[in-house]
This record gives sequence, C-alpha cells and structure tokens, in this order.
Amino acid sequence: MVIKRYIVKSMNEALTRIRYELGKDAVIISQRRIRKGGFLGFFSKRVLEVTAAIDNKKPSRDISSGENVEESIQAIKKIMNTKIKENEKQIKESNMPLNNQQRKRTEVIFDENYKSMLEKNNEQLVNEVKEMRNMLDEMVKGSNITIGKSKVQLYLEKMDVEDKVVKYIMNEMKMIPDDVPNKEKIKKVMEQIILTKPMEENDIVVLVGPTGVGKTTTIAKLAGKMALLEGKKVGLITIDTYRIGAVEQLKTYADIMNIPFKVVLTIKEMEAAVESMSNCDVILVDTTGRSSKNTMQISELRAFIEKVNTDNVNLVMSCTTKNRDIGVILEGYKPLNYSNIIITKLDETSTYGSILNICEGSKKPISFVTTGQNVPDDIKFMTSKEITNLVLGEDSI
Repeated sequence: MVIKRYIVKSMNEALTRIRYELGKDAVIISQRRIRKGGFLGFFSKRVLEVTAAIDNKKPSRDISSGENVEESIQAIKKIMNTKIKENEKQIKESNMPLNNQQRKRTEVIFDENYKSMLEKNNEQLVNEVKEMRNMLDEMVKGSNITIGKSKVQLYLEKMDVEDKVVKYIMNEMKMIPDDVPNKEKIKKVMEQIILTKPMEENDIVVLVGPTGVGKTTTIAKLAGKMALLEGKKVGLITIDTYRIGAVEQLKTYADIMNIPFKVVLTIKEMEAAVESMSNCDVILVDTTGRSSKNTMQISELRAFIEKVNTDNVNLVMSCTTKNRDIGVILEGYKPLNYSNIIITKLDETSTYGSILNICEGSKKPISFVTTGQNVPDDIKFMTSKEITNLVLGEDSI
C-alpha cells in the first residue's frame, strides 16, 4: 500500500493532486486543519492536511514543488497524442479501398465518416484531455511562480513589494554576515530604506499630492495637533478651489479650532494671505490635487509654492496606491522639490509593502502617517523601526 500526505489550501486541490499522483482508485484516509509555516516566525497559516492511500501502485513523482514541471507537461502531452493516433489508426484500418478510383470515392466517404466517428468515439478522450489541461493549469499556476525563490522573496512579493525593491533587499541582505539571522537581516535593510524625520513645525508648511489621498483631512489633523494639542498659533491657507466642498470643509475645521483661514485664487492673493498671518508660528497651505502626468498643472502649482518661499514641502501619498502608479507620482512631483513624505490611509489596507516602494522610489523621509479619519487624533510620527515592524506584521496600527 502506498500512503501519501498532502498539505493543500483546499479539498479541490487535494483531489486534483491525489488523482494525478495516485490515480482514481485512491482513497482518502483522513483530513484535518493544521497550522503551517509562517515567515521568520512572524506568521502561520491554517492549511488542510489530507492523507490518501492506494494498494499496489507507485505514486507519480510530485511536481507540485515546481521541479521538472516542463518535463511532466511534455509527458502528458505525449500520452494525449498517442491516444489520438491509436484512435485514428483504428478508424483508418476499417476503410481499405480496392483501387485508385475506389480510393477517391472512399476518401470522400471516409472524411465524412471519420469526422462523425471521431466525434462519437473521442468524446471520452476529449473529457480526459480537458481534465488533464485543468490539472496542468493548476500545477503550473502553483509551481512556476515559486521556482527558485526563497521564503524571504516570496513573503516580500506577497506584501506587494515591487520586484526591483525585492531584488535590492535580497542583495543588501547578502552583504550582512551569515551569522546574523534572516529575521534581523531583513529588519536592518528595511530600516535603511524607510527613512523618517519629524516635520519642522514652523514657518510655512505646504502639502501637495494627487487627488484622493486625503490632503485636506491631513492638513486639518496637522492644524488640530499644532493648535489644540501643542498650543501653537496656526494659520490655514487653501488654494484647492476646484474640488466641491473642499473650501467649506476646511473652513469648518478652522472655525472649530478658532484659527485664521484664507482662500487663495491667484499668486498675488497668496502673497497677501501669507503677509496677513505673519504673527502665526506656522502657516499650513493646502493645495489642489493635481495629476502627476500633467506638467502644466504641476508648473502652475510650483509657481504658488515658490511664492511662499519654503523648503517644507510634503508630498502626501496613500498607502493604497497601486505599485505601478507610485513611480509615476513620485517622478511627476519632483519639480516641486518635496522634502518629506506623508503616508495616509494605513487603516484602509492590510499590507504595507507600498511604504517600502514609496521610500525606495523617493529617497525622502516620512514625516507623518495617518491611521483613520478622526481629527486631530489619527496622525502620528513613526520611527523607521516602528514602520518596519508594521510592514513585517509584528505591530499593528
């Protein structure tokens, strides 16, 4: 008797592998849910353990690990082709012409009968082919992706870390002495990538970024933190007059916090607004969300920023931004010479690999992160170590 144990995600996967490796006569002896794996001690997952057995039959080699996948595929294809040829041979042997004239007539009849017989006799073969193709799809899907990849690499990819950042981390880990555990290696490299620096809460602070990242709510949180919690004199300016309700929303916050508020439409008005708030410890400037691909809009925004004459420009990025968009945004906003990054919406995702992508792509420090909608509570400064632990799942927001 041959007995094999399978660790799978679902019973469907187990049945597919059992049928392929042990055959259709195999029986399931037991099944149970167990915990397996985890990454460097960070996580473990519940998986299904299925035990199957068959009498007097050697199991086929296990290709679920990704080894010799191509050879296995070719072997199955060869079996399929053999069956088709045997079937064709049987049909042809039953149609032997007597002479050339009869051969031509017979060929016409044969073509029609051949198609009809193939449709009838090959129905079972077609079903078998479909089953084998489904098995191949499942095996290739679960094997090709993981061939030659380490646990660290697979984990980073699962956390939505971009391929080039994964490669950088892997290369940097090789530079660390072998006696250092992998868990500590990856932490060291991540802490080098994730730079953090507290915001200089004085003079003029400008927030820029694409639409939908939460700039207005973030600037309201900053205003509340500085005015209500730290007792600073804060002024609030907005040039975001394009979005419906943005001005009213910010004005409401300003009224509640009893701080001066100005709406600016032109560069000349910007100069006057800043002058009117000269007695404030800090002036916060909210800007219009602009497409990073629209160079005209970015240039217009740059003119406003140059007028206020500040180096404290913060690019606001959402933690939920797609990886393929992160590089485009960072590159598009470069003309504004942003000095820091504020990452928002940490509460709206369960993976934080995008933080690594943003930090590696911008080479700028994170000044704040936001963790919810509450003003002014859900904004805070986090150290490189704290964000690293968050990305690795050791801490939660």
